[in-house]
Amino acid sequence: MSPTPRPDDGGLVLTIARLSGFIASGGLSNGDRAALKRMHFDQPPPLAFYKMAVHYLPPGWESSTGLKDWVTIVSGMALMSPSIHRPDRSLGRVLAEVNYSESRLERLLAARGDVRRTLVLRTVRLMAAKLVSCNWSDVAGLILLRDPDKVEAINRRIARDFYFNQLER
Repeated sequence: MSPTPRPDDGGLVLTIARLSGFIASGGLSNGDRAALKRMHFDQPPPLAFYKMAVHYLPPGWESSTGLKDWVTIVSGMALMSPSIHRPDRSLGRVLAEVNYSESRLERLLAARGDVRRTLVLRTVRLMAAKLVSCNWSDVAGLILLRDPDKVEAINRRIARDFYFNQLER
């Protein structure tokens, strides 16, 4: 079984694009989409998740860590449906535009594991309430990356985009 694609892997970009397209499309019933929105990584996912996962998620999603990661990603995407993925709008840029606080950003980027998953879901709810979408490859990177150098690289990119866009305002 091959490992879950990482954010620097073209496979993840394709997975995110296909997954967001499916969640936003008529391929899901309203009930299934609502079940995906209610999911939480510390609870068993509903059947709607498995129905979608077998077709859209990469190999390795069913490992215990992979399952928590992908439940978080899918739930967040469902919360933002139908405007989910915008490859041209980095997460840092969008957070600056919605006046996300520096202290929240610092906590998000410093967190790991379940704390990071929780903070990502809170951040996604904020973006959904503001009716904005972002590049979900950035969000997936926050959740999926484990290599310390790659985690630091995505954190720096998000922070750079955040502060660059704050200065433009």
